[in-house]
Amino acid sequence: MELLDWIVIGVFCLALIGIVVWVINQKNNDSADYFLGGRDATWIAIGASIFASNIGSEHLIGLAGAGASSGMAMAHWEIQGWMILILGWVFVPFYTRSMVYTMPEFLEKRYNKESRTILSVISLISYVLTKVAVTVYAGGLVFQQVFGIKELWGIDFFWIAAIGLVLITALYTIFGGMKSVLYTSVLQTPILLLGSLIILVLGLKAVGGWDQVLQVCSIQPVNEYGDHMTDLMRNLKDPDYPWLGALVGSAVIGFWYWCTDQYIVQRVLSGKNEREARRGTIFGAYLKLLPVFIFLIPGMIAYALNVKSGGTFLPVDANGVTISDAAFPTLVAKILPAGVKGLVVCGILAALMSSLASLFNSSAMLFTIDFYKRLRPNTSEKSLVRIGQMATVVIVILGILWIPIMRSVGNVLYNYLQDVQSVLAPGIAAAFLLGICWKRTTAKGGMWGLLSGIIIGLTRLGAKVYYSNTTDATDNWFKAVFYDFNWLYFCGVMLIFCCLVVVIVSLCTEAPSEEKIKGLVFGTATPEQKAESRASWNHWDVIHSIIILAITVAFYIYFW
Repeated sequence: MELLDWIVIGVFCLALIGIVVWVINQKNNDSADYFLGGRDATWIAIGASIFASNIGSEHLIGLAGAGASSGMAMAHWEIQGWMILILGWVFVPFYTRSMVYTMPEFLEKRYNKESRTILSVISLISYVLTKVAVTVYAGGLVFQQVFGIKELWGIDFFWIAAIGLVLITALYTIFGGMKSVLYTSVLQTPILLLGSLIILVLGLKAVGGWDQVLQVCSIQPVNEYGDHMTDLMRNLKDPDYPWLGALVGSAVIGFWYWCTDQYIVQRVLSGKNEREARRGTIFGAYLKLLPVFIFLIPGMIAYALNVKSGGTFLPVDANGVTISDAAFPTLVAKILPAGVKGLVVCGILAALMSSLASLFNSSAMLFTIDFYKRLRPNTSEKSLVRIGQMATVVIVILGILWIPIMRSVGNVLYNYLQDVQSVLAPGIAAAFLLGICWKRTTAKGGMWGLLSGIIIGLTRLGAKVYYSNTTDATDNWFKAVFYDFNWLYFCGVMLIFCCLVVVIVSLCTEAPSEEKIKGLVFGTATPEQKAESRASWNHWDVIHSIIILAITVAFYIYFW
Protein backbone atom coordinates (compact mmCIF):
# COMPACT_ATOMS: atom_id res chain seq x y z
CA MET A 1 0.00 0.00 0.00
CA GLU A 2 1.42 3.36 -1.06
CA LEU A 3 0.57 6.94 -0.10
CA LEU A 4 -1.90 7.36 -2.99
CA ASP A 5 -3.80 4.26 -1.84
CA TRP A 6 -4.14 5.67 1.66
CA ILE A 7 -5.37 9.01 0.26
CA VAL A 8 -8.09 7.21 -1.75
CA ILE A 9 -9.14 5.23 1.34
CA GLY A 10 -9.20 8.46 3.38
CA VAL A 11 -11.47 10.22 0.85
CA PHE A 12 -13.83 7.22 0.86
CA CYS A 13 -14.01 7.23 4.66
CA LEU A 14 -14.73 10.98 4.72
CA ALA A 15 -17.56 10.52 2.20
CA LEU A 16 -18.94 7.68 4.33
CA ILE A 17 -18.78 9.81 7.48
CA GLY A 18 -20.55 12.66 5.66
CA ILE A 19 -23.44 10.43 4.62
CA VAL A 20 -23.77 8.94 8.11
CA VAL A 21 -23.76 12.38 9.79
CA TRP A 22 -26.45 13.57 7.34
CA VAL A 23 -28.55 10.46 8.06
CA ILE A 24 -28.20 10.85 11.83
CA ASN A 25 -29.47 14.44 11.54
CA GLN A 26 -32.60 13.06 9.85
CA LYS A 27 -34.17 12.13 13.17
CA ASN A 28 -35.50 8.60 13.70
CA ASN A 29 -38.76 9.49 15.44
CA ASP A 30 -40.29 6.02 15.47
CA SER A 31 -39.51 2.37 14.77
CA ALA A 32 -40.60 2.66 11.11
CA ASP A 33 -38.00 5.41 10.64
CA TYR A 34 -35.25 3.45 12.37
CA PHE A 35 -35.83 -0.05 10.97
CA LEU A 36 -37.38 0.71 7.57
CA GLY A 37 -36.02 4.17 6.82
CA GLY A 38 -39.52 5.65 7.16
CA ARG A 39 -40.73 3.44 4.29
CA ASP A 40 -39.78 6.11 1.74
CA ALA A 41 -36.83 4.50 -0.07
CA THR A 42 -36.61 4.79 -3.87
CA TRP A 43 -35.87 1.94 -6.29
CA ILE A 44 -32.22 2.99 -6.67
CA ALA A 45 -31.60 2.84 -2.90
CA ILE A 46 -33.50 -0.46 -2.58
CA GLY A 47 -31.70 -2.17 -5.47
CA ALA A 48 -28.28 -0.90 -4.38
CA SER A 49 -28.95 -2.00 -0.80
CA ILE A 50 -30.09 -5.48 -1.89
CA PHE A 51 -26.88 -5.93 -3.88
CA ALA A 52 -24.52 -4.36 -1.35
CA SER A 53 -26.09 -6.32 1.51
CA ASN A 54 -25.73 -9.56 -0.43
CA ILE A 55 -22.09 -9.04 -1.40
CA GLY A 56 -20.04 -10.12 1.58
CA SER A 57 -17.35 -12.56 2.59
CA GLU A 58 -18.99 -15.43 0.70
CA HIS A 59 -18.15 -13.50 -2.49
CA LEU A 60 -14.83 -11.84 -1.68
CA ILE A 61 -13.47 -15.02 -0.13
CA GLY A 62 -15.79 -17.90 -0.96
CA LEU A 63 -16.89 -17.22 -4.55
CA ALA A 64 -13.46 -16.17 -5.81
CA GLY A 65 -11.96 -19.10 -3.90
CA ALA A 66 -14.49 -21.46 -5.46
CA GLY A 67 -13.55 -20.13 -8.88
CA ALA A 68 -9.88 -20.84 -8.15
CA SER A 69 -10.54 -24.36 -6.85
CA SER A 70 -13.54 -25.77 -8.72
CA GLY A 71 -14.26 -23.34 -11.57
CA MET A 72 -17.80 -22.55 -12.69
CA ALA A 73 -19.69 -24.92 -10.34
CA MET A 74 -20.71 -22.25 -7.81
CA ALA A 75 -22.07 -19.98 -10.57
CA HIS A 76 -25.48 -21.67 -10.15
CA TRP A 77 -26.00 -19.88 -6.83
CA GLU A 78 -25.15 -16.46 -8.24
CA ILE A 79 -27.05 -16.72 -11.49
CA GLN A 80 -30.17 -17.74 -9.53
CA GLY A 81 -30.34 -14.08 -8.53
CA TRP A 82 -33.12 -13.77 -11.11
CA MET A 83 -35.34 -15.01 -8.27
CA ILE A 84 -35.30 -11.48 -6.90
CA LEU A 85 -37.87 -10.92 -9.65
CA ILE A 86 -40.17 -13.42 -7.89
CA LEU A 87 -39.87 -11.27 -4.76
CA GLY A 88 -40.84 -8.17 -6.73
CA TRP A 89 -43.60 -9.57 -8.91
CA VAL A 90 -45.16 -12.19 -6.61
CA PHE A 91 -44.40 -11.47 -2.96
CA VAL A 92 -44.12 -7.67 -2.76
CA PRO A 93 -47.91 -7.12 -3.11
CA PHE A 94 -48.64 -9.45 -0.17
CA TYR A 95 -45.84 -8.04 2.01
CA THR A 96 -46.88 -4.44 1.20
CA ARG A 97 -50.57 -5.05 1.95
CA SER A 98 -49.81 -6.72 5.26
CA MET A 99 -47.79 -3.64 6.43
CA VAL A 100 -45.46 -5.88 8.41
CA TYR A 101 -41.95 -4.99 9.63
CA THR A 102 -40.54 -8.54 9.63
CA MET A 103 -41.03 -11.89 7.92
CA PRO A 104 -41.89 -13.64 11.22
CA GLU A 105 -44.58 -10.98 11.71
CA PHE A 106 -46.01 -11.90 8.30
CA LEU A 107 -46.14 -15.57 9.34
CA GLU A 108 -48.08 -14.60 12.45
CA LYS A 109 -50.67 -12.81 10.30
CA ARG A 110 -50.89 -15.77 7.93
CA TYR A 111 -50.54 -18.57 10.49
CA ASN A 112 -50.10 -18.08 14.25
CA LYS A 113 -47.82 -16.70 17.01
CA GLU A 114 -45.92 -19.98 17.30
CA SER A 115 -44.82 -19.79 13.65
CA ARG A 116 -43.59 -16.25 14.21
CA THR A 117 -41.53 -17.29 17.23
CA ILE A 118 -40.01 -20.30 15.45
CA LEU A 119 -38.85 -18.22 12.46
CA SER A 120 -37.56 -15.39 14.69
CA VAL A 121 -35.41 -17.76 16.75
CA ILE A 122 -34.07 -19.53 13.65
CA SER A 123 -33.21 -16.22 11.98
CA LEU A 124 -31.48 -14.62 14.97
CA ILE A 125 -29.33 -17.65 15.75
CA SER A 126 -28.35 -18.17 12.12
CA TYR A 127 -27.46 -14.47 11.69
CA VAL A 128 -25.19 -14.25 14.71
CA LEU A 129 -23.48 -17.64 14.38
CA THR A 130 -23.12 -17.82 10.60
CA LYS A 131 -23.51 -14.56 8.68
CA VAL A 132 -22.03 -12.17 11.26
CA ALA A 133 -19.30 -14.61 12.26
CA VAL A 134 -18.21 -15.52 8.73
CA THR A 135 -18.28 -11.91 7.50
CA VAL A 136 -16.18 -10.70 10.44
CA TYR A 137 -13.75 -13.62 10.13
CA ALA A 138 -13.32 -13.08 6.39
CA GLY A 139 -12.95 -9.33 6.87
CA GLY A 140 -9.97 -9.82 9.17
CA LEU A 141 -8.49 -12.38 6.78
CA VAL A 142 -8.92 -10.19 3.68
CA PHE A 143 -7.32 -7.09 5.18
CA GLN A 144 -4.46 -9.09 6.64
CA GLN A 145 -3.74 -10.41 3.12
CA VAL A 146 -4.26 -7.10 1.29
CA PHE A 147 -2.25 -4.90 3.65
CA GLY A 148 0.39 -7.60 4.16
CA ILE A 149 0.64 -6.73 7.85
CA LYS A 150 1.20 -9.58 10.31
CA GLU A 151 1.29 -7.54 13.51
CA LEU A 152 0.64 -3.94 14.56
CA TRP A 153 1.65 -2.60 17.98
CA GLY A 154 2.46 -6.19 18.93
CA ILE A 155 -1.11 -7.34 18.18
CA ASP A 156 -2.09 -9.80 15.44
CA PHE A 157 -3.41 -7.53 12.64
CA PHE A 158 -6.27 -9.98 12.06
CA TRP A 159 -7.83 -8.89 15.34
CA ILE A 160 -7.35 -5.19 14.66
CA ALA A 161 -8.95 -5.50 11.21
CA ALA A 162 -11.84 -7.72 12.32
CA ILE A 163 -12.80 -5.79 15.47
CA GLY A 164 -12.25 -2.43 13.75
CA LEU A 165 -14.59 -3.48 10.94
CA VAL A 166 -17.29 -4.49 13.43
CA LEU A 167 -17.04 -1.37 15.57
CA ILE A 168 -17.05 1.15 12.70
CA THR A 169 -20.00 -0.56 11.04
CA ALA A 170 -21.85 -0.87 14.33
CA LEU A 171 -21.51 2.84 15.08
CA TYR A 172 -23.26 4.05 11.95
CA THR A 173 -25.85 1.26 12.11
CA ILE A 174 -26.73 2.00 15.74
CA PHE A 175 -27.10 5.75 15.27
CA GLY A 176 -28.41 5.85 11.71
CA GLY A 177 -30.61 2.76 11.50
CA MET A 178 -31.99 1.60 8.15
CA LYS A 179 -31.41 4.95 6.46
CA SER A 180 -27.67 4.68 7.06
CA VAL A 181 -27.70 1.18 5.55
CA LEU A 182 -29.63 2.35 2.47
CA TYR A 183 -27.77 5.56 1.73
CA THR A 184 -24.26 4.28 2.43
CA SER A 185 -25.11 1.44 0.01
CA VAL A 186 -25.67 4.04 -2.71
CA LEU A 187 -22.04 5.14 -2.18
CA GLN A 188 -20.62 1.67 -1.61
CA THR A 189 -22.22 -0.18 -4.54
CA PRO A 190 -20.63 1.81 -7.43
CA ILE A 191 -17.22 1.73 -5.70
CA LEU A 192 -17.48 -2.03 -5.21
CA LEU A 193 -18.53 -2.53 -8.85
CA LEU A 194 -15.81 -0.26 -10.23
CA GLY A 195 -13.08 -1.82 -8.09
CA SER A 196 -14.10 -5.37 -8.97
CA LEU A 197 -14.35 -4.50 -12.68
CA ILE A 198 -10.80 -3.13 -12.57
CA ILE A 199 -9.64 -6.43 -11.02
CA LEU A 200 -11.35 -8.35 -13.83
CA VAL A 201 -9.85 -6.23 -16.63
CA LEU A 202 -6.30 -6.11 -15.23
CA GLY A 203 -6.47 -9.79 -14.30
CA LEU A 204 -7.43 -10.74 -17.86
CA LYS A 205 -4.62 -8.53 -19.16
CA ALA A 206 -2.10 -10.19 -16.82
CA VAL A 207 -3.08 -13.73 -17.82
CA GLY A 208 -3.27 -12.98 -21.55
CA GLY A 209 -7.02 -12.76 -22.12
CA TRP A 210 -10.15 -14.86 -21.62
CA ASP A 211 -8.98 -17.49 -24.10
CA GLN A 212 -5.95 -18.16 -21.91
CA VAL A 213 -8.17 -18.61 -18.85
CA LEU A 214 -10.37 -21.08 -20.74
CA GLN A 215 -7.33 -22.90 -22.10
CA VAL A 216 -5.75 -23.41 -18.67
CA CYS A 217 -8.99 -24.21 -16.81
CA SER A 218 -10.46 -26.49 -19.50
CA ILE A 219 -7.66 -29.02 -19.04
CA GLN A 220 -8.07 -29.24 -15.25
CA PRO A 221 -10.37 -32.20 -14.39
CA VAL A 222 -12.73 -31.82 -11.43
CA ASN A 223 -14.05 -35.39 -11.31
CA GLU A 224 -13.54 -38.80 -12.91
CA TYR A 225 -16.41 -38.35 -15.36
CA GLY A 226 -14.71 -36.01 -17.83
CA ASP A 227 -15.83 -32.66 -16.39
CA HIS A 228 -13.42 -29.73 -16.14
CA MET A 229 -13.28 -26.39 -14.34
CA THR A 230 -15.05 -24.60 -17.18
CA ASP A 231 -18.09 -26.93 -17.07
CA LEU A 232 -21.16 -25.49 -15.36
CA MET A 233 -23.35 -28.58 -15.84
CA ARG A 234 -21.53 -31.53 -14.29
CA ASN A 235 -22.16 -35.27 -14.52
CA LEU A 236 -25.08 -36.61 -12.44
CA LYS A 237 -22.57 -38.78 -10.56
CA ASP A 238 -20.37 -35.83 -9.57
CA PRO A 239 -20.07 -36.07 -5.76
CA ASP A 240 -20.33 -32.32 -5.15
CA TYR A 241 -22.22 -30.54 -7.95
CA PRO A 242 -24.31 -32.90 -10.12
CA TRP A 243 -26.17 -30.69 -12.59
CA LEU A 244 -29.68 -31.70 -11.52
CA GLY A 245 -28.86 -31.31 -7.84
CA ALA A 246 -27.18 -27.95 -8.48
CA LEU A 247 -30.23 -26.63 -10.33
CA VAL A 248 -32.68 -27.86 -7.67
CA GLY A 249 -30.58 -27.01 -4.62
CA SER A 250 -29.62 -23.53 -5.81
CA ALA A 251 -33.28 -22.83 -6.70
CA VAL A 252 -34.53 -23.84 -3.22
CA ILE A 253 -31.82 -21.84 -1.43
CA GLY A 254 -32.34 -18.94 -3.84
CA PHE A 255 -36.09 -18.84 -3.25
CA TRP A 256 -35.66 -18.87 0.53
CA TYR A 257 -32.92 -16.23 0.49
CA TRP A 258 -34.35 -13.78 -2.04
CA CYS A 259 -38.07 -14.07 -1.24
CA THR A 260 -38.40 -14.87 2.48
CA ASP A 261 -35.21 -13.96 4.36
CA GLN A 262 -35.52 -10.87 6.57
CA TYR A 263 -31.97 -9.89 5.63
CA ILE A 264 -33.02 -9.20 2.01
CA VAL A 265 -36.76 -8.54 2.24
CA GLN A 266 -36.25 -5.73 4.76
CA ARG A 267 -34.67 -3.65 1.96
CA VAL A 268 -37.90 -4.04 -0.05
CA LEU A 269 -40.18 -3.30 2.90
CA SER A 270 -38.49 0.11 3.16
CA GLY A 271 -39.91 1.16 -0.24
CA LYS A 272 -42.28 4.13 -0.34
CA ASN A 273 -44.80 2.10 -2.37
CA GLU A 274 -45.28 -1.10 -4.36
CA ARG A 275 -43.91 0.44 -7.55
CA GLU A 276 -40.62 1.52 -5.96
CA ALA A 277 -40.26 -1.82 -4.16
CA ARG A 278 -40.75 -3.83 -7.37
CA ARG A 279 -38.43 -1.65 -9.42
CA GLY A 280 -35.86 -1.93 -6.64
CA THR A 281 -35.94 -5.73 -7.03
CA ILE A 282 -35.56 -5.41 -10.83
CA PHE A 283 -32.54 -3.13 -10.36
CA GLY A 284 -31.15 -5.52 -7.75
CA ALA A 285 -31.61 -8.45 -10.18
CA TYR A 286 -29.60 -6.59 -12.83
CA LEU A 287 -26.79 -6.00 -10.32
CA LYS A 288 -26.94 -9.62 -9.18
CA LEU A 289 -25.95 -10.78 -12.68
CA LEU A 290 -22.48 -9.34 -12.06
CA PRO A 291 -20.87 -11.41 -9.23
CA VAL A 292 -20.06 -14.36 -11.51
CA PHE A 293 -17.99 -12.00 -13.67
CA ILE A 294 -16.44 -9.79 -10.97
CA PHE A 295 -15.71 -12.46 -8.32
CA LEU A 296 -15.89 -16.03 -9.65
CA ILE A 297 -14.07 -15.42 -12.94
CA PRO A 298 -11.27 -13.47 -11.18
CA GLY A 299 -10.86 -16.61 -9.05
CA MET A 300 -10.38 -18.62 -12.24
CA ILE A 301 -7.93 -15.95 -13.44
CA ALA A 302 -5.96 -16.34 -10.20
CA TYR A 303 -5.86 -20.12 -10.78
CA ALA A 304 -4.60 -19.61 -14.36
CA LEU A 305 -1.92 -17.16 -13.16
CA ASN A 306 -0.89 -19.64 -10.50
CA VAL A 307 -0.52 -22.43 -13.08
CA LYS A 308 1.46 -20.17 -15.43
CA SER A 309 3.76 -19.05 -12.61
CA GLY A 310 4.52 -22.62 -11.61
CA GLY A 311 2.47 -22.39 -8.42
CA THR A 312 4.05 -19.22 -7.01
CA PHE A 313 1.20 -16.70 -7.56
CA LEU A 314 -1.16 -17.94 -4.83
CA PRO A 315 0.05 -18.50 -1.26
CA VAL A 316 0.33 -21.99 0.23
CA ASP A 317 -0.38 -23.26 3.74
CA ALA A 318 2.01 -25.05 6.10
CA ASN A 319 1.40 -28.32 4.25
CA GLY A 320 2.21 -26.81 0.86
CA VAL A 321 -1.44 -26.79 -0.28
CA THR A 322 -2.54 -23.79 -2.37
CA ILE A 323 -4.89 -21.45 -0.46
CA SER A 324 -7.66 -20.91 -3.01
CA ASP A 325 -9.60 -18.61 -0.67
CA ALA A 326 -6.76 -16.08 -0.97
CA ALA A 327 -7.46 -15.62 -4.71
CA PHE A 328 -9.22 -12.22 -4.60
CA PRO A 329 -7.00 -10.48 -2.01
CA THR A 330 -3.89 -11.86 -3.78
CA LEU A 331 -5.06 -10.33 -7.08
CA VAL A 332 -5.55 -7.01 -5.28
CA ALA A 333 -2.10 -7.16 -3.69
CA LYS A 334 -0.14 -8.29 -6.77
CA ILE A 335 -1.63 -6.86 -9.97
CA LEU A 336 -3.09 -3.47 -9.05
CA PRO A 337 -1.15 -0.19 -9.40
CA ALA A 338 -1.02 2.48 -6.68
CA GLY A 339 -4.27 4.38 -6.24
CA VAL A 340 -6.30 1.66 -7.93
CA LYS A 341 -5.38 -0.71 -5.11
CA GLY A 342 -6.78 1.83 -2.65
CA LEU A 343 -10.01 2.07 -4.65
CA VAL A 344 -10.45 -1.73 -4.65
CA VAL A 345 -9.71 -1.87 -0.92
CA CYS A 346 -12.52 0.69 -0.52
CA GLY A 347 -14.75 -1.65 -2.53
CA ILE A 348 -13.87 -4.57 -0.27
CA LEU A 349 -14.43 -2.42 2.80
CA ALA A 350 -17.76 -1.26 1.35
CA ALA A 351 -18.92 -4.82 0.71
CA LEU A 352 -18.08 -6.08 4.18
CA MET A 353 -19.43 -3.02 5.98
CA SER A 354 -22.69 -2.97 4.03
CA SER A 355 -23.21 -6.68 4.60
CA LEU A 356 -22.54 -6.32 8.33
CA ALA A 357 -24.70 -3.19 8.65
CA SER A 358 -27.64 -5.01 7.07
CA LEU A 359 -27.13 -7.95 9.42
CA PHE A 360 -27.00 -5.73 12.49
CA ASN A 361 -30.11 -3.78 11.49
CA SER A 362 -32.11 -6.90 10.54
CA SER A 363 -31.13 -8.73 13.73
CA ALA A 364 -31.99 -5.74 15.93
CA MET A 365 -35.34 -5.41 14.17
CA LEU A 366 -36.17 -9.08 14.67
CA PHE A 367 -35.44 -8.85 18.40
CA THR A 368 -37.24 -5.53 18.93
CA ILE A 369 -40.40 -6.21 16.89
CA ASP A 370 -40.76 -9.98 17.25
CA PHE A 371 -39.79 -10.36 20.92
CA TYR A 372 -39.68 -7.12 22.90
CA LYS A 373 -42.75 -5.44 21.38
CA ARG A 374 -44.79 -8.64 21.73
CA LEU A 375 -43.93 -8.85 25.44
CA ARG A 376 -44.53 -5.10 25.98
CA PRO A 377 -47.00 -3.98 23.30
CA ASN A 378 -47.52 -0.53 24.88
CA THR A 379 -43.87 0.52 24.54
CA SER A 380 -43.52 3.96 22.95
CA GLU A 381 -41.99 4.36 19.48
CA LYS A 382 -38.95 6.24 20.80
CA SER A 383 -38.35 3.48 23.35
CA LEU A 384 -38.49 0.89 20.56
CA VAL A 385 -35.75 2.80 18.72
CA ARG A 386 -33.58 2.78 21.87
CA ILE A 387 -34.23 -0.95 22.35
CA GLY A 388 -33.22 -1.50 18.72
CA GLN A 389 -29.98 0.38 19.29
CA MET A 390 -29.26 -1.63 22.47
CA ALA A 391 -30.04 -4.88 20.61
CA THR A 392 -27.53 -3.90 17.92
CA VAL A 393 -24.87 -3.35 20.61
CA VAL A 394 -25.56 -6.83 22.05
CA ILE A 395 -25.36 -8.42 18.60
CA VAL A 396 -22.06 -6.61 17.97
CA ILE A 397 -20.67 -7.94 21.26
CA LEU A 398 -21.81 -11.48 20.44
CA GLY A 399 -20.19 -11.17 17.02
CA ILE A 400 -16.87 -10.10 18.56
CA LEU A 401 -17.02 -12.88 21.19
CA TRP A 402 -17.61 -15.41 18.42
CA ILE A 403 -14.49 -14.35 16.48
CA PRO A 404 -12.02 -16.57 18.45
CA ILE A 405 -14.22 -19.63 17.90
CA MET A 406 -14.75 -18.63 14.27
CA ARG A 407 -11.02 -18.28 13.74
CA SER A 408 -10.19 -21.62 15.32
CA VAL A 409 -12.72 -23.52 13.22
CA GLY A 410 -12.97 -20.98 10.39
CA ASN A 411 -12.37 -23.29 7.47
CA VAL A 412 -14.70 -25.95 8.85
CA LEU A 413 -17.51 -23.51 9.61
CA TYR A 414 -17.11 -21.80 6.26
CA ASN A 415 -17.36 -25.12 4.44
CA TYR A 416 -20.51 -25.87 6.43
CA LEU A 417 -22.08 -22.50 5.59
CA GLN A 418 -23.69 -23.76 2.37
CA ASP A 419 -24.83 -26.88 4.24
CA VAL A 420 -26.47 -24.68 6.88
CA GLN A 421 -28.37 -22.74 4.22
CA SER A 422 -29.37 -25.90 2.35
CA VAL A 423 -31.10 -27.34 5.43
CA LEU A 424 -32.43 -23.99 6.69
CA ALA A 425 -34.17 -23.11 3.43
CA PRO A 426 -36.65 -25.96 2.67
CA GLY A 427 -38.93 -25.70 5.73
CA ILE A 428 -39.15 -21.90 5.55
CA ALA A 429 -39.64 -21.97 1.76
CA ALA A 430 -42.46 -24.51 2.10
CA ALA A 431 -44.27 -22.43 4.75
CA PHE A 432 -44.13 -19.22 2.69
CA LEU A 433 -44.78 -20.81 -0.71
CA LEU A 434 -47.88 -22.76 0.31
CA GLY A 435 -49.02 -20.01 2.67
CA ILE A 436 -49.26 -17.52 -0.19
CA CYS A 437 -50.26 -19.88 -3.02
CA TRP A 438 -52.84 -22.16 -1.31
CA LYS A 439 -55.84 -20.81 0.62
CA ARG A 440 -56.40 -24.15 2.36
CA THR A 441 -53.03 -23.98 4.18
CA THR A 442 -53.79 -23.83 7.91
CA ALA A 443 -51.88 -22.35 10.83
CA LYS A 444 -50.90 -25.78 12.13
CA GLY A 445 -49.91 -26.90 8.63
CA GLY A 446 -47.51 -23.99 8.22
CA MET A 447 -46.15 -24.35 11.75
CA TRP A 448 -45.44 -28.09 11.37
CA GLY A 449 -43.85 -27.47 7.99
CA LEU A 450 -41.42 -25.09 9.71
CA LEU A 451 -40.79 -27.46 12.62
CA SER A 452 -40.23 -30.51 10.40
CA GLY A 453 -37.70 -28.52 8.39
CA ILE A 454 -35.79 -27.48 11.51
CA ILE A 455 -35.79 -30.99 13.01
CA ILE A 456 -34.55 -32.60 9.79
CA GLY A 457 -32.04 -29.79 9.24
CA LEU A 458 -30.51 -30.03 12.71
CA THR A 459 -30.34 -33.83 12.34
CA ARG A 460 -28.48 -33.43 9.03
CA LEU A 461 -26.03 -30.89 10.50
CA GLY A 462 -25.44 -33.06 13.57
CA ALA A 463 -24.76 -36.08 11.35
CA LYS A 464 -22.39 -33.96 9.26
CA VAL A 465 -20.36 -32.94 12.31
CA TYR A 466 -20.34 -36.43 13.82
CA TYR A 467 -19.43 -38.45 10.73
CA SER A 468 -16.88 -35.88 9.53
CA ASN A 469 -14.93 -36.43 12.74
CA THR A 470 -15.46 -40.21 13.10
CA THR A 471 -13.13 -42.40 11.06
CA ASP A 472 -14.55 -45.82 11.98
CA ALA A 473 -18.30 -45.11 11.63
CA THR A 474 -20.31 -48.11 10.43
CA ASP A 475 -22.52 -47.85 7.35
CA ASN A 476 -26.26 -47.83 8.08
CA TRP A 477 -29.46 -46.26 6.74
CA PHE A 478 -29.10 -43.18 8.96
CA LYS A 479 -25.60 -42.43 7.66
CA ALA A 480 -26.70 -43.10 4.08
CA VAL A 481 -29.63 -40.65 4.33
CA PHE A 482 -28.29 -37.90 6.57
CA TYR A 483 -24.60 -37.89 5.61
CA ASP A 484 -23.76 -39.76 2.40
CA PHE A 485 -26.75 -38.47 0.39
CA ASN A 486 -25.63 -35.53 -1.79
CA TRP A 487 -26.44 -32.25 -0.02
CA LEU A 488 -28.09 -30.72 -3.08
CA TYR A 489 -30.43 -33.64 -3.67
CA PHE A 490 -31.11 -33.71 0.08
CA CYS A 491 -32.19 -30.05 -0.09
CA GLY A 492 -34.66 -30.77 -2.91
CA VAL A 493 -36.11 -33.89 -1.24
CA MET A 494 -36.39 -31.98 2.03
CA LEU A 495 -38.48 -29.25 0.34
CA ILE A 496 -40.86 -31.90 -1.07
CA PHE A 497 -41.14 -33.55 2.37
CA CYS A 498 -41.84 -30.24 4.15
CA CYS A 499 -44.48 -29.33 1.53
CA LEU A 500 -46.14 -32.73 2.08
CA VAL A 501 -46.18 -32.11 5.84
CA VAL A 502 -47.86 -28.72 5.29
CA VAL A 503 -50.44 -30.22 2.91
CA ILE A 504 -51.27 -33.29 5.06
CA VAL A 505 -51.56 -31.35 8.33
CA SER A 506 -53.62 -28.63 6.60
CA LEU A 507 -56.07 -31.18 5.21
CA CYS A 508 -56.43 -32.73 8.67
CA THR A 509 -57.16 -29.40 10.39
CA GLU A 510 -59.82 -26.72 10.06
CA ALA A 511 -59.44 -24.35 7.10
CA PRO A 512 -58.61 -20.70 7.92
CA SER A 513 -61.40 -18.14 7.73
CA GLU A 514 -61.71 -15.88 4.68
CA GLU A 515 -61.28 -12.85 6.92
CA LYS A 516 -57.95 -14.05 8.37
CA ILE A 517 -56.29 -14.64 5.00
CA LYS A 518 -57.81 -11.70 3.09
CA GLY A 519 -55.09 -10.04 0.99
CA LEU A 520 -52.44 -12.53 2.17
CA VAL A 521 -53.09 -15.37 -0.29
CA PHE A 522 -53.64 -15.59 -4.04
CA GLY A 523 -57.32 -15.18 -4.87
CA THR A 524 -58.17 -13.21 -1.71
CA ALA A 525 -57.24 -9.66 -2.76
CA THR A 526 -60.01 -7.07 -2.92
CA PRO A 527 -60.76 -5.29 -6.24
CA GLU A 528 -59.11 -2.17 -4.81
CA GLN A 529 -55.93 -4.09 -3.92
CA LYS A 530 -55.79 -5.68 -7.38
CA ALA A 531 -56.21 -2.31 -9.04
CA GLU A 532 -53.46 -0.80 -6.89
CA SER A 533 -51.05 -3.62 -7.81
CA ARG A 534 -51.86 -3.33 -11.50
CA ALA A 535 -51.25 0.40 -11.46
CA SER A 536 -47.81 -0.12 -9.91
CA TRP A 537 -46.15 -1.54 -13.05
CA ASN A 538 -45.97 -0.85 -16.76
CA HIS A 539 -44.49 -2.40 -19.92
CA TRP A 540 -40.94 -1.24 -19.05
CA ASP A 541 -40.98 -3.30 -15.85
CA VAL A 542 -41.97 -6.35 -17.90
CA ILE A 543 -39.33 -5.67 -20.58
CA HIS A 544 -36.51 -5.32 -18.03
CA SER A 545 -37.59 -8.52 -16.29
CA ILE A 546 -37.54 -10.40 -19.62
CA ILE A 547 -34.04 -9.02 -20.37
CA ILE A 548 -32.75 -10.35 -17.02
CA LEU A 549 -34.23 -13.80 -17.70
CA ALA A 550 -32.77 -13.78 -21.24
CA ILE A 551 -29.27 -12.98 -19.92
CA THR A 552 -29.61 -15.83 -17.40
CA VAL A 553 -30.59 -18.30 -20.14
CA ALA A 554 -27.73 -17.06 -22.38
CA PHE A 555 -25.26 -17.64 -19.53
CA TYR A 556 -26.40 -21.25 -19.10
CA ILE A 557 -26.18 -21.86 -22.85
CA TYR A 558 -22.61 -20.46 -23.05
CA PHE A 559 -21.22 -22.43 -20.10
CA TRP A 560 -23.31 -25.58 -20.57
